[in-house]
Amino acid sequence: MLKISLENLGKLFDAVAEKQTLYIPTDREDGAAEYRKYESGMKLSKNLNTLRSAKDFFFPQTENLADFKMEGKKIEVIDIREESEDFVVFGVRACDARSFTILDKVFLSEPVDSYYKNRRDHGTIVTMACTKPAETCFCGTFGIDPTAPEGDAACWSDGENLFIQANNEKGQAFIDSVVALLEDGDTAKLDEVKVKTKEILGKLPLANLSTEAFGGDTLMEHFKSEKWAELSESCLGCGTCTFVCPTCQCYDIKDFNTGHEIKRFRCWDSCMYSDFTKMAHGNIRNSQLERFRQRFMHKLVYFPSNNNGEFGCVGCGRCLSKCPISMNIVKVMKALEVK
Repeated sequence: MLKISLENLGKLFDAVAEKQTLYIPTDREDGAAEYRKYESGMKLSKNLNTLRSAKDFFFPQTENLADFKMEGKKIEVIDIREESEDFVVFGVRACDARSFTILDKVFLSEPVDSYYKNRRDHGTIVTMACTKPAETCFCGTFGIDPTAPEGDAACWSDGENLFIQANNEKGQAFIDSVVALLEDGDTAKLDEVKVKTKEILGKLPLANLSTEAFGGDTLMEHFKSEKWAELSESCLGCGTCTFVCPTCQCYDIKDFNTGHEIKRFRCWDSCMYSDFTKMAHGNIRNSQLERFRQRFMHKLVYFPSNNNGEFGCVGCGRCLSKCPISMNIVKVMKALEVK
């Protein structure tokens, strides 16, 4: 496996940024980590995860879809799509890396979302293995190994060096672009780090959280559960959980009149909002209970039913730490698994 000293990590970033746009997680003034476009001298965050996920690079919170110009009854449709530039997202954790496979099933299925595909084709994901998982982590519940992250290329740290290997052709192309800075590395110490990380994982509060009670064949059992009323009672419908979630894919499309032209854009939406399913005839989910149930049924039942058992959650823990009333998917799972 190839490696580079952590002291020379800045040189690696500089070399990447010379050839294509690079984004890395870096600390804000308040200590939270977020992805930013790399500039020379910028430091890689030591935080476990970013405030918002790397989903934004492929499915941004807002994006322009098309423009229209109107003259009388004549409408001119302007295709504003442009080929995305090549870019690298460095330091993606295993949970967020798995979220891309979930989003791919939504946006790359027929009919393919060309906006999403354009970014996926041009983006290279370089993941970073975890060494200090948090008490809110439960990625292992969904078969994710944070010591062996997916992505185009994967990185590990033993505290002194950064080790890197390619997982596919795109990842190999990334390594080839910086191979002059890399050298062969002994992974003995790295193997010890992996063992210690797995020991930590086994002691986490949510280490034994199971999905056995869920899946497509449990639809009616869970849908009709009387527990939804109590679980949803304190939900504010704020949508925070959906906005920090790396796998949520709901969006709205709106037209905006600039006075010179019409801009059609899409923006993230949330199934937790009261007007999410509002149509001409009315709303099919009028209560917070129904909206609350929809979110978790989709993650735990509907999605795996339609995707060969793959759940719509990656156990990143963001909703556990950000929900203002401390309600989250873990509490829902534990409540519903008890008969």
